Amino acid sequence: MSSTEPVFKDHFSGHAGDYARHRPRYPDALFAFLADAAPSRERAWDCATGNGQCALGLAPHFRSVVATDASEEQIRAAFPHERVSYRVAPAEAPGLEAASVDLVTIAQALHWFDIPRFFAEAQRVLRPGGVLAAWCYGLMNVSDEVDPIIDRLYGVTTGPYWPPERRMVDGEYRSLDFPFEPVPTPVFHMEQDWTLQDVLGYLGTWSATKRYIEANGADPIAAATPELAAAWGDPDARRRVRWPIHPRVGRTPSL
Repeated sequence: MSSTEPVFKDHFSGHAGDYARHRPRYPDALFAFLADAAPSRERAWDCATGNGQCALGLAPHFRSVVATDASEEQIRAAFPHERVSYRVAPAEAPGLEAASVDLVTIAQALHWFDIPRFFAEAQRVLRPGGVLAAWCYGLMNVSDEVDPIIDRLYGVTTGPYWPPERRMVDGEYRSLDFPFEPVPTPVFHMEQDWTLQDVLGYLGTWSATKRYIEANGADPIAAATPELAAAWGDPDARRRVRWPIHPRVGRTPSL
């Protein structure tokens, strides 16, 4: 690989199936807002699509959606849709034509990119007045009993095993040098009604969980399960789980 080629930091291919099953869903209101902000609804590009959940959210609003990911495993596990065209490609070189998309989305992935190169590519492929929307989301909130256990798992138990890029998520993307005209954006949250097993499956998809297991030969989620179960109560009970979404939305200049 030459020094000019993008480096793909792959933290998720090894558990693409788990990622597709256990990650929360973004709210429909977010996709409706972005579609309204775009200059037209012809074509959107969902970058680092993973299992395709963001692409599927865009599909009802756009004539076509190109969904790219550098991981073949993630693309194989992605959910099909007649308006979504999946392809394996890095964020910095998607193979799209200049001025060919109305909207670019990046959900919970921008921190893994070569960000200046990606932003330059996004500016190239966006139409005049096109919109780029990048967002991340924070820790889940469940209850006063459950949340401290999740916080400790995140910050203490698996804390040393998070890649350094994760600090951008902790900072809610506020430190980004964002070369787009800001678009005022409403507050959005993800919400799911989950059982304890759903939560355990989600915690198992954390990249730091996988790195902890590789380093220690033990599963930190399994170790924390008895405490989580006591805090949860009836394991079959569905509880409202909520994640705050932290978006950066901007527009390219119009002609």
